[in-house]
Amino acid sequence: MLPFSDEELFKPVCLVLDKIRPMLVNDGGNVSLIKIQEGKVYVKLEGACKGCPSSSITLKHGIERALKDEIHPDIEIINVTTA
Repeated sequence: MLPFSDEELFKPVCLVLDKIRPMLVNDGGNVSLIKIQEGKVYVKLEGACKGCPSSSITLKHGIERALKDEIHPDIEIINVTTA
């Protein structure tokens, strides 16, 4: 369990996503924050990232790792494919 409320996580998560976003945009993609619920960060990959075979690597080893490193090691990321 995270020592932060979902509301407290919103700004730090947005800051981390903003750091990662230029890398995704350079490859023709993007990421949008859908919601944070019970310490889980729900995002939607967009553009070229949406159909990319490496999207699961981008999620787990790129975005989730940055969230874990910069905010808390128990944060989990979930890709929302419809929203």
